[in-house]
Amino acid sequence: MKEAERTSPVSDGRGILIQEAEALRRMADRLDDSFAAAIDLLLGCRGKIIIAGMGKSGIIGQKIAATLSSTGTTAIFLHPADAAHGDLGVVAGNDVVICLSKSGMTEELNFIIPALRQLEVSIIAFTGNLRSYLARNADVVLDTGVEQEACPYDLAPTTSTTAMLAMGDALAICLMKRKNFTDLEFALTHPKGSLGRQLTMRVEDLMAREEALPLVREEAPLADLILEMTSKRYGVSGVVDHEGRLTGIFTDGDLRRLVQQGGDFLMRTAREVMTPDPKTVGPELLAKHCLEILETYRITQLMVCDAQQRPVGLVHIHDLVSLGL
Repeated sequence: MKEAERTSPVSDGRGILIQEAEALRRMADRLDDSFAAAIDLLLGCRGKIIIAGMGKSGIIGQKIAATLSSTGTTAIFLHPADAAHGDLGVVAGNDVVICLSKSGMTEELNFIIPALRQLEVSIIAFTGNLRSYLARNADVVLDTGVEQEACPYDLAPTTSTTAMLAMGDALAICLMKRKNFTDLEFALTHPKGSLGRQLTMRVEDLMAREEALPLVREEAPLADLILEMTSKRYGVSGVVDHEGRLTGIFTDGDLRRLVQQGGDFLMRTAREVMTPDPKTVGPELLAKHCLEILETYRITQLMVCDAQQRPVGLVHIHDLVSLGL
């Protein structure tokens, strides 16, 4: 105990991380054809993939189910105790059940094994005891055994749950690769995440439109153009011809340059002061690509036009940045 008191938290923490990393390395060295068999079972599953485990293993099982679901392999978690009291009704013959138990002798889990066998589901076991009841009744056994927990008394599930979690990640990512699960599909399951917004949000989802869209006709006097530009609070106004097609743009930067030039510029029309043929984007463009255009040309806003070059919206760089793109 005195020796333990002399060690620093940093030293202890480093030792624990090294111990768990070494356990994962040894587990990787042991990986064999059973892993490939598990992948084949999961790829061929025509029903549901169900994860079951008690205690800390159950918490890891919930995380594995979530990882599978978010990477293209739908999975659910089933609590073994609840399963024994009716929730086993969620299991059907075409399902694959992944059972997590360090010892392979978890009472609540093993209690439902005979019922799972009668339902003729396939069972994949994560366990460190290859001679256990669970292992003997599984179709595929993945060895997640560890020599010792990080707990100094070798009691608290630590290294063993890390091993189960890593094995679950390995299954999920291998399945993801074999299913050719794309980044766009990933984004669709994470619509509020940064990647989800980048790959799913389009310009039309965030552009200013209708009454908020600053527009004037080509023949409008500069005073009207300035009023439209400032009242809509974007520091810009589009200029359209008599058919409503965008022919130019005028920004607060253009106004400052006019003031610096001097002269009776207020008598000029929008057509005379606008920047012709401005860059535009379509409403269907991904927001992240719109941001790339803004950054490339060092501009702060873009008019959004339809196929006939009629303005339908305006997107400002602040709208994109505020979304975390």
